[in-house]
Amino acid sequence: MSEATETDHLEVQPSGKVYNSFDGYVVAIGASAGGLDALERFFQGMPEKTGAAFVVIQHLSPDHKSMMASLLARHTSMPVVTVAHDMRIEADRVHLIPPASLMTVLRDALRLSPKNPRGLTLPIDLFFCSLAKEFGNRAIGVILSGTGSDGTRGAVAINDSGGFLLAQDPESAKFDGMPRSVIATGLVDAIMAPDELGPRLVAHIHQLPQAKTHTPVLYHEIDKENAHEEIMHLLQHSGGINFRDYKPATVMRRMERRMQVRQTPDLLSYARLLESDRAELATLRRELLIPVTSFFRDPETFDTLAETAIKTIVDERGDNQPIRVWAPGVATGEEAYTLAILFAEAFEQCRRWPNFKLFATDVEPQNIETAGAGVFSEAITTELSPERLEKFFTRRGNHFMVRPEIRQSIIFARHNVLEDPPFTRMDLVSCRNLLIYFRSEAQERVLRRLQYAMAPGGFLLLGPSETIANLQTDFTAVSSKHKIYRILRHVSLPLDLANSPLSRHAMSDSKPRASVHPPSTGSDAAVIDAAQSLLLHTYAPTSLLLNQRHDLLHVFGDVGHYLRIGEGSVSLDLGKLLPNTLVSIAKALLHKAARDRAPLSSDLLGVTLSERGVERLRLVARPVEPSYGELHLLLSFEPEEGELDVKGEGGARVQRGPVEVETKKSPADIEVISLDRETAQRIENLERELAATRESLQATIEELETANEELQATNEELMASNEELQSSNEELQSVNEELYTVNAENQEKIEILNRLNADLDGMAKAASIATLFVDSKLRLTRFTPEATALFKIRDSDLGRPIDDFSNLLQSPAFISELRRTIDSGEMLQHEIEAANGRHYLARVLPYFMRSGESRGAVATFVDINSLRDVERLQAVLDSLPEHVAVLDREGVITLVNSAWRRFAAENGDPELLRSGVGVNYLDACDLNLASEDSKAGEAREGLMRVLSGEAPSFLMEYPCDSPEQSRWFLMHAAPIAHSAGGVVVSHIDVTKWAGESHAQ
Repeated sequence: MSEATETDHLEVQPSGKVYNSFDGYVVAIGASAGGLDALERFFQGMPEKTGAAFVVIQHLSPDHKSMMASLLARHTSMPVVTVAHDMRIEADRVHLIPPASLMTVLRDALRLSPKNPRGLTLPIDLFFCSLAKEFGNRAIGVILSGTGSDGTRGAVAINDSGGFLLAQDPESAKFDGMPRSVIATGLVDAIMAPDELGPRLVAHIHQLPQAKTHTPVLYHEIDKENAHEEIMHLLQHSGGINFRDYKPATVMRRMERRMQVRQTPDLLSYARLLESDRAELATLRRELLIPVTSFFRDPETFDTLAETAIKTIVDERGDNQPIRVWAPGVATGEEAYTLAILFAEAFEQCRRWPNFKLFATDVEPQNIETAGAGVFSEAITTELSPERLEKFFTRRGNHFMVRPEIRQSIIFARHNVLEDPPFTRMDLVSCRNLLIYFRSEAQERVLRRLQYAMAPGGFLLLGPSETIANLQTDFTAVSSKHKIYRILRHVSLPLDLANSPLSRHAMSDSKPRASVHPPSTGSDAAVIDAAQSLLLHTYAPTSLLLNQRHDLLHVFGDVGHYLRIGEGSVSLDLGKLLPNTLVSIAKALLHKAARDRAPLSSDLLGVTLSERGVERLRLVARPVEPSYGELHLLLSFEPEEGELDVKGEGGARVQRGPVEVETKKSPADIEVISLDRETAQRIENLERELAATRESLQATIEELETANEELQATNEELMASNEELQSSNEELQSVNEELYTVNAENQEKIEILNRLNADLDGMAKAASIATLFVDSKLRLTRFTPEATALFKIRDSDLGRPIDDFSNLLQSPAFISELRRTIDSGEMLQHEIEAANGRHYLARVLPYFMRSGESRGAVATFVDINSLRDVERLQAVLDSLPEHVAVLDREGVITLVNSAWRRFAAENGDPELLRSGVGVNYLDACDLNLASEDSKAGEAREGLMRVLSGEAPSFLMEYPCDSPEQSRWFLMHAAPIAHSAGGVVVSHIDVTKWAGESHAQ
């Protein structure tokens, strides 16, 4: 590596610390409750050398020393280490998060920070997000068993950076909360059992081809040069989105990531895969849309927006003027809810609640469905303050739901900002981090649409990397730093919307429409109804049908010159429709008619009408009581007697002169009330009612104030209690996960101890040695079955003092020796004779804990009778004057007596190198044979015959002279009657007898 290249791999931090860049894959594994088993299965399927570094993030108890390193080391050959602050990431090593810590990554160093002892923490999300930022497409996230949703937000960040995502199959997880939460994002690349994740991970790292599967017949063959265009066509056909307007580099990068995940070698193969796999096509579409968002993303920007744009909009709008906001490209809805929360806070601050609607749109239906549900994971606790969580959300288990008052103010809809007509009359448009994915011409087209959608004086919010370069003359910057602008002039033309569905619809509406219903011939009943309507319209007085609240329900006749519509909001209340001179009279008539259930008429009144001068008429109020339903009222405008308006042709009024009309009850029969007297009486009654109401209201107010104070105090206490309970619930949930992790480690440790215990029992039984275990107070804690031959003990005697039991040991000092060993920590060993006539080697040893404190002693009794028998046999052989040696089946000397050793020492072999134990006696015969000793050959042949079983024994007399005298020996070899075989060889000095024999 050259010097320049090495420098490229070094980065100097402000602190002066130098970090090397790690250029391999980093596999971050998030696990919580039940994750120990999944981790063990995962690493069992992982080879030792992959070139990747592994980082395990768990929810660990801060008060418990984790045993994860020792437990995982049993299932992987890679080194397992617990992370220390600023530890370097290394390939083919497993890095474990320590307890009571949060961990992030900076370059290739793992950084630790203390964990907040109170409140909810999400260590997996935190590490995943930092990993995605530092390693990009070399980041790999794995989510294993666990409760809650920790890891979901971080998984979205890894996907956005082009990383690889794996999740445990929820069916194989002990707790499926975390896997299901991350799978619900639709961004996971593979869902498998833990033992299958390892091979899939290795295949991704080394880009191994997948096994060939049956591929359906393609609709048509794809040309290699047109593969990219074919993919664009498939995406547009399946989802209605033309990704040709997106930046080619972004689109290609996301396609290359999917090609890497699906392990397709080239774009042509991937196009064929998309044509046959609709699920992959949907996955690619979702990834190209990049649904990355969060609550209050860039908090400083939203603080500035609230203080400038939102405050201005709320202050300038009246109570009857609606506020309209549009947020295109909202993904899963966090930004839309953020804007709604800011407006709700502004309304509360100014104590005004105008009509507010927020239109949140996105091109992906799945995003709209998710956003409309208004349900978010516990990860939002890191994005929202506790006050906003308490005020605008309701907790349901591990999720938070948006409160109805916020949700009802938002309208979620599918909308393609590039192709669909824009909304109109918007006071605020928030389009953040959407334009950066479009080509420059598409960006300009979207900005023109957003400009057309804005009301005069409206505000526009863009992302930090977006600009309005081509629209600078139409906007003024409210905050250039935070990309907040206000429109200077409204664009009146639809610009590029000429070919939009909206314009086509408007053009079709502008054409005259021919009637589609042919004229029908009316029946007699229809003619009669028409005639009755004509008579009613011609001769009946102009009247108004009202309900008991004096709201207008129906009009009979032409009342245009009697009614007026004032400025402001439209109302059907009679008091706002009649001229002021008639309001009090009409109200009095209607009130008395409703109370007495009788028609009433006013005196003749002169009413000034702007287009007809002064007209004299009488107001008549009649109760209308249907067979069912509530009481209604009919207010009629009747001209002065003797005159009746009849409508002529064209709607003109014609004076017909005096006319007598027979009616059921003529105006003369209707009671005419004195308005002055009725009004005075009405006022007196109202004053009395008002006085009584005031007294009652005052008493009620005082009671309500007292009750309100009590309720307010109670509410504050309940809110405090609720906050404490919620905090306690979060802490308990976190502690529960940590305890489950500790429990899993303890269970694993217990299994190890059980196996060790079973090994110990098996070893003790195999050794067949009487053994006793006692504690520091000489209480029996364990014993082997062989110990029952010496001590009268049973399994039920565990826990009793050892001196309570009788024994066969003829050693009264044994118990005191046990005590001395425990006190001094010294080992004792000596032989003890038992009453059963056997001898034992008694050995007493102390055993200690790790701290060095003595916890008891262990005594073993080894039967040494066989050793004593061997010693006795050796003594017998040593007492014989003959030279005796014992040979095995191969002729190797295994035992000699004292006479043999003395003879060897006297004849030049004091160390028994040629005739001692371990020497092959047949080889010694061969040496003598080489010196032309014929007796040596005879001896060898005789021994071989006895060892092979051909001869029952062998006897030979041979000379063996010394420098001082001539000697004769008699050699005798006999087989050993034992399964091990062998022979006993003896040499007897027969010089005395041999001399006499030779002398004769």
